[in-house]
Amino acid sequence: MIMEPVEGGRDTVVVVTRKTRLEELIERFGTRGQARFYIEHAGGDFSDYVTEDDSYRRALEPILRLDELGLRLLRIDRAMLPTYLFTPREVVVAVGQDGLVANTAKYTLEQPLLGVNPDPTRFDGVLLPFSPARTREAVRRVLEGKASSLRVTLAEAQLADGQRLLAFNDLFIGQRSHVSARYRIRAGEQAEAQSSSGVVVSTGAGSTGWLSSICTMARRVARFTGVVERERPDSGALRMRWDDPRLAFVVREPFASQRTGTAIAAGYLEPGQRLVLESLMPAGGVVFSDGIESDFVAFDTGAVATVAASAQSAHLVVS
Repeated sequence: MIMEPVEGGRDTVVVVTRKTRLEELIERFGTRGQARFYIEHAGGDFSDYVTEDDSYRRALEPILRLDELGLRLLRIDRAMLPTYLFTPREVVVAVGQDGLVANTAKYTLEQPLLGVNPDPTRFDGVLLPFSPARTREAVRRVLEGKASSLRVTLAEAQLADGQRLLAFNDLFIGQRSHVSARYRIRAGEQAEAQSSSGVVVSTGAGSTGWLSSICTMARRVARFTGVVERERPDSGALRMRWDDPRLAFVVREPFASQRTGTAIAAGYLEPGQRLVLESLMPAGGVVFSDGIESDFVAFDTGAVATVAASAQSAHLVVS
């Protein structure tokens, strides 16, 4: 992957945070006591929720003092991301799980984005190279134009009516419920009507996530059914770089019938290639990205979605 310098000249730091599980429980039940009663009545360990919340608050303390660098500091919750307008004069710091960085990157795009791991004992931190203690120095390097970033390819779904959705990890096109999705798909010169559990289109950054799980299932089923006798450790693994200009797509559980086919099951979208899907679903069809089902565009009968690598990319600060 190619490292790129990050330009300086910024005067604002935007800290993107997420509610902890404890905060969400208190919102749901009204008080901490009621939240504790619910968890313990269900046989859960309430102390784990408290420990997680305490760790997150401690991690935020040095980050919320970044205004000591002479910066204007703004803190926003991830729920505000779709409506917040990022500007070129901002440094963005996302404090949370890897998914928070993925969701933020779709909106920051060219802005330098730093991922901070608030609790390495809980989160793998693939997209979180910085600890809270290292964040100040990392932001300073961005301000001085000395930081390096990785360019990350994004996927883009564009509907015929002009609606657009970006994805850092993956796009899902299908039904919002567990019933079969019906659509017509075209990949290159091939086209057919399909009935399936939906289509997943992955970027290089997302190839180790949902797409990896689908590939693992396919390998295990192939071995179970005797299609392959033995499985090599790395067989079937997709190893795409974050800046890989291609996308990979997989049709989940395609069903063969008199009216639906399975010839198009998986493949790569090379630069300039597009995957086109036309909805055949009267209701319930959706396109959403990065697992956020609440942030979707409708994909009902007559809707046409064109999927390709976006001309825009995300920039993750790594050093």
